[in-house]
Amino acid sequence: MKETYLETIALIERLHRQCMEVVKAELDRLGVRDLNAVQAMILFNLGDLELTVGELTQRGYYLGSNVSYNVKKLVELGYLIQKRSPHDKRATHLRCSEKGLTICRHLDEMFNNQAQELANSGVDRQTLSQTNDSLQRVEGYWAASRLGARPPFSSVA
Repeated sequence: MKETYLETIALIERLHRQCMEVVKAELDRLGVRDLNAVQAMILFNLGDLELTVGELTQRGYYLGSNVSYNVKKLVELGYLIQKRSPHDKRATHLRCSEKGLTICRHLDEMFNNQAQELANSGVDRQTLSQTNDSLQRVEGYWAASRLGARPPFSSVA
């Protein structure tokens, strides 16, 4: 079990790196040189929503300091619009500018094409769903472990 578990951890790391390389290749294909893959994924995950930096961090599982730096760069480059909350002056709300939404649309199209290609290659929705279920259980286990709790693996949802 330990060997399989460690293989899963290594695969998760490799998949993340490869996904970022694919996103960067798409940005290069589009001639977008001022964004990195992480910044593009922040835009994609924000989409047409308006969120605070904290909400973006929670939804995207980005590290806080990296989000702050990347948000600052995205605002400077004109991909994000940042405004103070009218109710809480400490909070700022973010939304994609039209320039940011253009990146979102390109990435959405890329992911749609990839999903179709996966389906055509035999990796169907059910297979991905089962994989996601397993990874969510590992994520739940890690979250509980981080908090000092170690529930039985079968009860982690």
